[in-house]
Amino acid sequence: MPIDQQLVPTSRLRVHTRIAGPVGAPLVVLVHGNASSGGFFEPLMLALSDRFRVIAPDMRGFGDTEPAPIDATRGVRDFADDLHALLVALDLSSRPAVFVGWSAGGGVIMQYAIDHASHVAGLVLENPMSPYGFGGTRDARGTATTADFAGSGGGTANPEFARLIKAGDRGSDNQVSPRNVMNTFYFKPPFRVEPALEDAFVEAVVKTKIGDDHYPGDMTASSNWPGVAPGTRGMNNAISPKYVDLSPFAGIDPRPPVLWIRGADDQIVSDTSVFDFGFLGKLGAVPGWPGDEVAPPQPMVGQMRAVLDAYAGNGGRYEEVVFSDCGHSPHIEQHERFLAALRNFAESVF
Repeated sequence: MPIDQQLVPTSRLRVHTRIAGPVGAPLVVLVHGNASSGGFFEPLMLALSDRFRVIAPDMRGFGDTEPAPIDATRGVRDFADDLHALLVALDLSSRPAVFVGWSAGGGVIMQYAIDHASHVAGLVLENPMSPYGFGGTRDARGTATTADFAGSGGGTANPEFARLIKAGDRGSDNQVSPRNVMNTFYFKPPFRVEPALEDAFVEAVVKTKIGDDHYPGDMTASSNWPGVAPGTRGMNNAISPKYVDLSPFAGIDPRPPVLWIRGADDQIVSDTSVFDFGFLGKLGAVPGWPGDEVAPPQPMVGQMRAVLDAYAGNGGRYEEVVFSDCGHSPHIEQHERFLAALRNFAESVF
């Protein structure tokens, strides 16, 4: 079935939304991550639309959704509240749904489940961000490395990558162009999608809104290494551990089943993430690293496993599935395997 695209008015903002599949069919909601949009889900939507009603919104600050500012002090709640407002506007908020969250979208759907557990039939966490956000924590409990959460927030993004997004760069001449970053880090090289789809994905990346209210957000200087701490606005601050803590997920009731799918070779969400200043410092890529005792790499995968183990200890159920030879985007890199896993999971909960 074709994908319908709508700009849906909600109580919070106008949300650009892709919709496919039969009206009244079991509901699957797809939530994208940072520097992307619902456009990255189009092949998956088409494959699911024979059996499911599938919805993929663009989060605020991304794609074609109204670019309302992101209040980072709420963590990822702006996104979770936007998602709920969208489902209310579509008269779907009371229907049980399987929520699929990719990268930062995984954090969004965990927050949604914390706030609306009774309306969640199941969660699929695809290479989800840590429940303690990105950067600035040291152990499985999410303990901050410094009092000001240095090493997280808006100052951690590559400014040239942000500049090229804002410039609408669609080429491959610059090492940190959106196209090159996508093909190097969203996927595990040498994997590439076919050229027309690659162009569509790059188009989705360059629609990311750039600035203090969006990507990457504002920042503050820090006396702690690496010299930057979170501001209060924008995307990368919203996923700073200063503002996001999803460990309450372990105590939600009711407790929907969770399928955690991750690529074994993910370079973004990893215990050795090349986007984490602690790990980059350890590699010698960021000067002045004060050592493991002060600023260790963030154990992102270990943090997620700890929260999900606590969830299981409270009576929840989760399964961790690792795709070998796969990077940050299993639904694209290993489409058929991901599709089969998602179908089986959704069929088991509906």
